[in-house]
Amino acid sequence: MLIEICTNGITSCINAEKGGANRVELCDNLLEGGTTPSFGMIEIVKEQLTIDIFVMIRPRGGDFYYSDLEFEIMKRNILHCKKIGIEGVVFGLLNLDGTIDIQRTKALTELARPMKVTFHRSFDRCNDLEKGLNDLIKIGVDNVLTSGGKQKAIDSLPMLEKLLRQANNQIQIMVGSGVNPSNVQHFKHIGITNFHFSATEIIDSKMEYRVKEFDISEFKLKQSSLEMICEMRDKLNTKTT
Repeated sequence: MLIEICTNGITSCINAEKGGANRVELCDNLLEGGTTPSFGMIEIVKEQLTIDIFVMIRPRGGDFYYSDLEFEIMKRNILHCKKIGIEGVVFGLLNLDGTIDIQRTKALTELARPMKVTFHRSFDRCNDLEKGLNDLIKIGVDNVLTSGGKQKAIDSLPMLEKLLRQANNQIQIMVGSGVNPSNVQHFKHIGITNFHFSATEIIDSKMEYRVKEFDISEFKLKQSSLEMICEMRDKLNTKTT
């Protein structure tokens, strides 16, 4: 079983390791689905963690069709990650018609080596998931993160099971979106062994002085919950009958 925690900062990363996660997906701007974190953040996390770090390579929020300049940004961020010894990178590129951008995905995958590569949930925006999976297998991508084409993975168990059979260990299927300790056994039951979730909790800011005219959300911080990660680990280690 593999647990990957989608993290938004150093505290979440430390909680992921303490909680027994196998790796972190390091992102910024989770409200936009995740973008590339700063070089400073990547380097500090690398210094602090012993588990694997996969860095999100996404120059902006929104769709997954990128301009030439945005593609160049992605390449440079990949090279920086490779230079400092990051274990993996996460990206996803689509064509205007909803197919996998095979040419650019292959170029970034080759550039990233020897790092591992995950194709993120842009996969769920494909016009044909099964064809998209075949494309990623041919390219040589290591992992694909998917909710089976639905907003929440729990609503797509039949498709996830179909993709898992199709993958046949040529690529790792990792399930994400709405995965939590209360439903993880459903995914485990169909044969999923790789799990991605954020374990988000909201904690109150330590700030004592607060200007009332400003948004109260400034004083609510989101991070990955150590308790929830431990609960997920324990659930996955529990044998089902």
